[in-house]
Amino acid sequence: MRENTPPRAKEIEQADGELIEFEDDVPPDDEQELEEISMEELEERFGYTSDESEDDINDKPYGIPERDDAVLTFTKHKRAAFGCALHPSRPLAVTGGEDDRAYVFNVHTCELVYDVTGHKDTVTDVLFSHDGTYLATGDMAGDLYIHKLQENESGGPVTFRRVWEYQMGDMTWMLWHRASNVLLAGSESGEIYMWRIPAGDCKILPASGVRCNAADLAADGKKLFVGYSDGVVKLWDLKSGTVIMEVDEQNPMAHDSAVLCLTCDKESPLYASGSINGKILFCTNNGPVGAVETDGSVECIAFSPSNELKLVASGTLKGQIAIWDYGKYTLRTICDHVDVEGEESERYHGGITSLVWFNEHTLVASTIGGVVIAFDARSGARKFILEGHMAEIYAMKYSPQENILLTVSEDHRAKIFNVPPLGD
Repeated sequence: MRENTPPRAKEIEQADGELIEFEDDVPPDDEQELEEISMEELEERFGYTSDESEDDINDKPYGIPERDDAVLTFTKHKRAAFGCALHPSRPLAVTGGEDDRAYVFNVHTCELVYDVTGHKDTVTDVLFSHDGTYLATGDMAGDLYIHKLQENESGGPVTFRRVWEYQMGDMTWMLWHRASNVLLAGSESGEIYMWRIPAGDCKILPASGVRCNAADLAADGKKLFVGYSDGVVKLWDLKSGTVIMEVDEQNPMAHDSAVLCLTCDKESPLYASGSINGKILFCTNNGPVGAVETDGSVECIAFSPSNELKLVASGTLKGQIAIWDYGKYTLRTICDHVDVEGEESERYHGGITSLVWFNEHTLVASTIGGVVIAFDARSGARKFILEGHMAEIYAMKYSPQENILLTVSEDHRAKIFNVPPLGD
């Protein structure tokens, strides 16, 4: 899977810029009269003329799904949509995409509320602050914008106003602090930036010379767990700007491939990181304490919201959804996400792109196949499946207050699903 954007169609080019000549290529005779043809005639000859706009052509490959469980579909994006978020207290959603745009819209009507312009590269991260006062949007080139929510005293719709911006170089991830208006972001060159918003005061955690792939805040909000492309993980103290725990190649338990994802337990000082080679490493403030092996590249990890159950889920590029007991570092169950369509036919939904716990017993996964599947974490049995996307789902966000799920996809669309009853 991707590091900071999903895989795109590969560009074909010749190594070292070498000119390729073919024997069948015959240069035109200088004395031969060449046919004059207009651009319009050329387009018509090759079938390019149409009443369709460029936007219609971009949407054409995906068409209409055979089954669509979504209650609303947002269609403003003209290319793949990568990031999404839900406002903590208002019926607002935000999405960002490859069309260099971010949009805020109403989750009940899909009515556009705010169009974020100014980005010049793929908008990969869109985030509301912990109290919903600010919206942060960031693109791959490292242009970051902060927009402040503006209350309407007359009772009309809320608006947003850009109040801060920064250019940091190529960005790999971005997150808000859970309890204060502090924004953090990682870079391609390895630095980690922290800003106090809206003042813009900046602190930079130094680079180690390799790409900073992923990060998450520790339970106490004072430390940051970070994974790098060389397999190293570090626990940073945010106040002092120093590393208080590091697992590098000198440690026998260290990752031997790039760290792709990681997460922090929200109730205890326990951290988990997953790498390309399928290893999940568990650490405390003092260092590594255990490890497990999956069936392939670990794309996402998520701790259960119940610390008593001691469960963590992982999803891989090969499609394995595993639930682990991190008290014993053993496999608890495998979630089956193959659709049985008769006695001899099965439909595989592809690799796992993200995992979210809806409650202590319900784990929800999004897939490359474009579906969302919920499982009972105790048994691995399926609870429900949501369809509607025509391509990979790259991100999803759940609102227990609204009981809705927001998803974004390669198919250019964002969808709102009503979540079925979860049971106990």
